[in-house]
Amino acid sequence: MTDLLHRYQADLGLAQAADITVRPVSEGVLSSTLPVAALAVGAVAALGSAVDRFRVASGLTAPSPHVVVGDRVAASFAGDRLLRIDGRPVAGFAALSGFFRTADGWVRTHANYPHHRARLLSLLELADDSDHTAVAAALLRREALDVEERAAELGALVVAVRTPDEWFGSAPGRFTRSGPIVSSTVRPDGLPSLPEPPTDPMRPLAGVRVLDLTRVIAGPVATRDLALLGASVLRVDSPLLPEIEAQHLDTGAGKYSTLLDVLVDDDDERLTALMSSVDVVVGGYRPGSYIDDHLRAHRPSGAIIGTVSAWGGRGPWARRRGFDSLAQAASGIANMCGGKAGGRSDDGGKAGGRSDDGGKAGGRSDDGGTTGVPGALPVQALDHASGHLLAAGIVDALTQRLDGGIGRTVSVSLARTAAWLLDADGRVDTPADPVLPTDEHTVLHDDVRTARPALAEYDDHPFPARPWGCDEPRFPS
Repeated sequence: MTDLLHRYQADLGLAQAADITVRPVSEGVLSSTLPVAALAVGAVAALGSAVDRFRVASGLTAPSPHVVVGDRVAASFAGDRLLRIDGRPVAGFAALSGFFRTADGWVRTHANYPHHRARLLSLLELADDSDHTAVAAALLRREALDVEERAAELGALVVAVRTPDEWFGSAPGRFTRSGPIVSSTVRPDGLPSLPEPPTDPMRPLAGVRVLDLTRVIAGPVATRDLALLGASVLRVDSPLLPEIEAQHLDTGAGKYSTLLDVLVDDDDERLTALMSSVDVVVGGYRPGSYIDDHLRAHRPSGAIIGTVSAWGGRGPWARRRGFDSLAQAASGIANMCGGKAGGRSDDGGKAGGRSDDGGKAGGRSDDGGTTGVPGALPVQALDHASGHLLAAGIVDALTQRLDGGIGRTVSVSLARTAAWLLDADGRVDTPADPVLPTDEHTVLHDDVRTARPALAEYDDHPFPARPWGCDEPRFPS
């Protein structure tokens, strides 16, 4: 289960870490046609090895074997499913998010946020109060790729469900197979002086300031990791784009949360001032978006810049919106998981219409696809794995910055992570039905139960998620 770790280290030209002890994931946990457990454990092993390198470079500890506890990792990856508020589970995907049959195949929609729901209904020329049945009927009259292209033009979130062969035979799919899993490039700028070295091996990033400009899961997972390691993390959101409460409770632990409307001059200036005082900036907005442009224009000298995108910072789909569920659908993962144990239907089984022949997309392929309704991985593994890999790359970049203060840019994409998963060894024809990790790997704070950190040496995060947007736009002293 350390193949991904070795690939990560080879891609970045790092010395191979000492053997890492892996306690395997329990039977049935993260069960899937694809090697999800290997992806999850490998991503967290990469993070653990990066932390050890930083500790050694900072003079904190001597090298020692790292232990990755598979079920702890799995619980973190399944954090949204283990989350309980007042003892009750939270809803997953919204009613208009899911798989829908089209005239020639299947599409996957994402409409969890109100503005995404509105764009989907506009795309389909439906009334604002339209329900799942109306959306299913409208999509059944359209062709999958036509809907996908039109959605990209309007900023809606719809992709055609492809087989792996179809995806990797396309220009955007071929692009996702190129380059490293995590890219790290040196920039021609540096720090005038290095910060004070850390003194606590459990808080090696103490004194590091991180500006979190990410949303949804992958980016917040990365910055949650940095907060776990002692960094001071301030997440900035727009008051015009409220966050989903459960999502924030799951990924907001250890961080401060503030609101800035960057379209207002005063708030734009506050964001610029914040950027000037940080060691790390993590961005999760599309290339070409206002926030991404702002980051490029006001990038602090010597800072580590981390970026996460759906389809890659370059390439044919660089400017398209995307989420984990859409990357699974476009890449062929949903096709691989459909109609088998080890997958799931995130929309509660409402697939938007019946398929009697599998259609052109979502039907059986020569590389192991399956007929019928597409499926999904047992957890949002692309998001979580990409987040941990991004955190690992940032920590290794901070280690490299100790020698000369040179800044770096570190990047990951969900689609690149998906390509690794599809190319990895370890497929299972008939996986067991997936089960959730036990509550042993959760912690209760007041009325909220959340998963423990993926790194097993930490029993809990520094503090639970604070109320969204409750903090001033400054780092605590």
